[in-house]
Amino acid sequence: MDNVQKWAQAGILGVALVTGQVGWTYEPPQPPIPPAPDRVVVTRGSGSFLGIGVQEIDSDRAKALNLREEHGVEVTRLEDDSPAAKGGIKVGDVVLQYNGERVEGVEQFMRMVRETPPGREVKLSIARNGAPQQLSMKTGSRKTWMTARYGESVDFPRIEIPEINVPDVPRAFMSWRSSIVGIEAESLDSQLAEYFGVKEGVLVRSVVRGSAAEKSGLRAGDVIVKIDDSPVTSPREISASIRSKRGKKTVPVQIIRDKREVTIQLAVEDQASEMYHAMPKRTEK
Repeated sequence: MDNVQKWAQAGILGVALVTGQVGWTYEPPQPPIPPAPDRVVVTRGSGSFLGIGVQEIDSDRAKALNLREEHGVEVTRLEDDSPAAKGGIKVGDVVLQYNGERVEGVEQFMRMVRETPPGREVKLSIARNGAPQQLSMKTGSRKTWMTARYGESVDFPRIEIPEINVPDVPRAFMSWRSSIVGIEAESLDSQLAEYFGVKEGVLVRSVVRGSAAEKSGLRAGDVIVKIDDSPVTSPREISASIRSKRGKKTVPVQIIRDKREVTIQLAVEDQASEMYHAMPKRTEK
C-alpha cells in the first residue's frame, strides 16, 4: 500500500468518526476507588488484667538486660495492690513465658492476658537481672473500654469519675400579700399539694396580726381551696374573689388544716391593696 492509499483511508476514517458512521466512542478511565478509612469501634466490656505496663525488647535492650535471646516484654510500670504486685513482679523484670507459652511481644502478651478468665492462676517465667525466676499469680477483673481496629483489640482502663456535689442554688418564688385579708400566700406545686393532702390550692405562709384573717381564725400553714364555694388555685384568684364580695360582710372560706376540711367566715374590708414579692428560697437536695 502506497502513501496515497494510506492517507485516503485515514481521511475516510476521520469522516466516518465525524459523521457518526462508526459506532465507537471514547470513555475516560474511571478514577481509582479510594481505600476505605480505618474503622474504629469502641465498646465497653470486662477483661482480665495483671496491673503492669510493658514494652518491646529490641536487640540493644536485650543486651542491657543480660538476655540470651531477643524476646519477651519488659515491665515498665506496676500498679499498687495489683495481681502482678501481689505475685512478686517488679519494674525491670522481663516476662519470657506466660503459662508455658513463649512471649514474643507486647500485642501477643496483652492478648494472652486478656483471653485468660478473671481469677485464674497463671505462671510467668521472668528474667530479673539476667537470672530466671518462676512466679504465680491470679488474674484480676475490671471494666475496660475496648477499641477494635481491623479485628484487633486494645484494652484501656476505665477512668473513675469522682462524684460531684452540686451546691444548693437559691430559687425564687412569688408570694402574695393582701391587706384586705391580711395574709401572705403562694400557689402550691404538685409536691406541696400532695404533702398537704390536696390536689390544688393556696398556702398561707403568714398572717398579719389584727387582720381579718387573724380574727377569722386563719393560720399559717392553712391551705385555702375555696372562697364562697368557688375553687381557688392562685393568690390572684383569692384577690379577685374577695373584691367581688365587697357587698357582703363575711365570706365563707374553705381551708384544709391538718388534712381536714374546715370552713371559716372571713370579714370583708372596704379597702384592699395587694402586691407580689420575689423572695429567695433554698432548694433542698
